[in-house]
Amino acid sequence: MPERRNVLLVDDDRNIAKAVGIRLRAAGYDVHSTYAGPEGVAAATASRPDAIILDVRMPGMSGLDVLEVLQSRPETCNIPVVMLSASLLDEDQAIGRGAEYFLQKPFDPQKLCRAIERVLTQPRADA
Repeated sequence: MPERRNVLLVDDDRNIAKAVGIRLRAAGYDVHSTYAGPEGVAAATASRPDAIILDVRMPGMSGLDVLEVLQSRPETCNIPVVMLSASLLDEDQAIGRGAEYFLQKPFDPQKLCRAIERVLTQPRADA
């Protein structure tokens, strides 16, 4: 039996987090959710997930700020990140700051699962 991969989900919208969590668990992932940027940084540092799904637009600490912090730390800089945002205007910034993949909300759950699978199986350019 293959090992279940751990995914950290950081999104301030609890309904989206719940829906994404259900979908990813059904696809065979273990999912831990946090609902704010600082919590996401702490959870990523403590648990070192296999991948992170990160909302861009969150109050306080944005997902782009979280991504920047994660990329600056040796213990989290190699964790692949999939960014989510309702605005395509965030895509260039997300990819430019180190996200592996970007999906616009509302997103297709199958595309999200494929994105997670891709970031978990493809070698990173900086690895």
